[in-house]
Amino acid sequence: LTGVPREHRAFQYVLAHAIPGDPRHVLQTFDHWCYHCEHLSSVGPVKGEWHPIVERLLAERAPLRVLELGTYCGYGTVLLAGGLPPGAHLYTVEGDPQNATVAEKVIRLAGFHEGTVSLIVGPSAEVIPRLRDGHGLAQADFVFMDHAKRWYLRDLRLLESHRLLAPGATVVADNVLFPGAPHFLQYAKTCGRYRCRVHRASLEY
Repeated sequence: LTGVPREHRAFQYVLAHAIPGDPRHVLQTFDHWCYHCEHLSSVGPVKGEWHPIVERLLAERAPLRVLELGTYCGYGTVLLAGGLPPGAHLYTVEGDPQNATVAEKVIRLAGFHEGTVSLIVGPSAEVIPRLRDGHGLAQADFVFMDHAKRWYLRDLRLLESHRLLAPGATVVADNVLFPGAPHFLQYAKTCGRYRCRVHRASLEY
C-alpha cells in the first residue's frame, strides 16, 4: 500500500535494530524480520547445514578472491565476507539496481568497506566478461551462485571460457534441487571438470 518494496522495509528494520559493524547481529536482525514480518528469499539461518558448510569451506580453502552471483539484499554477502581470511576480497554481482541499493547499505552497515567487498551492478552475463579488465578479478578461488537458477549453467560456462576459475576453485550453488537447476547440475556431475557433491537442506525460514 505504501509503494515501498519489502526489501526496503526490511532494511529500515535492520537499520533501526541491528548493531552497526556487527555482521552476525545484522544477519540475526534480518532473520527476525523474515520470521515475524515478511519473507525474503535470503539464505537464512537454519537451511540444513548451510552456514556450517559455507563457513567450513571458507575456513578450509581460505580463498583470497571470492565471487558471488546474486547479491539480492546482501545477506549472503555479509555471511561470506565474515568468513574471509585477512587480505581477501569479495566481488558480488547484482542485476537489480533497487536490490543493489539495499545491499550496498546492508554491507556497509555490517562493517565491510570497499576494500573488502565490491558490489557490481548489472546482469551477470554482461559483468562476467568484464571482471578481469573492468574490476580487477583475475581469477576466483571461490564462487557462490544464488541468482536466477536458469543462468547457473550459462554463467559457469562464461567463467570457464574467460578463465576466471582458479585451479582447484570451489563453486557453491544454492537451490539446485528446488526450485532447481537441472542442466547445471547435470553438467557439473558429468563434464569431468568438477568433483560434485549435493547437500540436502530445508528452505529458508
